[in-house]
Amino acid sequence: MDFVEDARWFTPSAEHSGPGHVTLIGAGPGAADLLTLRAAKALGQAQMVLYDNLVSKDVLALVRPGAELIYVGKVSSHHTLSQESIIDLMVRLAQSGRSLVRLKGGDGYIFGRGGEEAQALAQAGLTFEVIPGITAAQGAGACAGIPLTHRDYAATLVFATGHLRGKDEVALDWQTLSRPRQTVVIYMGIGTLPIICRELLAHGLAGDTPAALVERASLPDQRCVTGTLARLPQLAQDERIKAPALIIIGHVVRLHEQLYPAQTSAPALQAVL
Repeated sequence: MDFVEDARWFTPSAEHSGPGHVTLIGAGPGAADLLTLRAAKALGQAQMVLYDNLVSKDVLALVRPGAELIYVGKVSSHHTLSQESIIDLMVRLAQSGRSLVRLKGGDGYIFGRGGEEAQALAQAGLTFEVIPGITAAQGAGACAGIPLTHRDYAATLVFATGHLRGKDEVALDWQTLSRPRQTVVIYMGIGTLPIICRELLAHGLAGDTPAALVERASLPDQRCVTGTLARLPQLAQDERIKAPALIIIGHVVRLHEQLYPAQTSAPALQAVL
């Protein structure tokens, strides 16, 4: 594999005739053996891969030898390329005749901006395929022994993003997120965790509602910290939880203590009860 660390210096080749084809692949939560068979096959045939920060080295190892790897990763507050630049690069490569894989962590259509990239390809008249991946919430729940739905605890499952939308503002429907008998999973919310917990409490969710933080889901160094909604920000600080991590809120978190110890082939977890 040939690595191109900085895509800003990459110039599409003009030697190919006709437009290329783009394959949008969800790399799953991190562990390479959680990839779909279709995704693994596509990586094994790839000529060029544009990949994000959350794609693990084990997943990249499945890419065909000799393929070009272009890092376009995004970390909070530090982007190798802006989303607009990534889309522009992908479109220009395909228009120049290069077939490529766009590889994202989790599932590209669940808080991965895959929809924006697919729109750009369609608007440019380019053909593409979408291969879904196991989204981080599924990986975190399964590996941490937390079923995201359960007839006794949660009849509704809600995914939300905790990104800031303005100065100290997380624009979410707090009333909906505070409803009983549901599980709420919040992506990209570690940096705004105090705001999230404060708003949920202010909108009626009980302070003793079980909650968990799952860091690096499905990877060998995965950690799970459990506690209550009211204590979650302090637990995150005490345990030095860092992104990538998911927030899981709801009574299904209670099942972690019972189910995780009985699971096999699971990464070691650290639980704070």
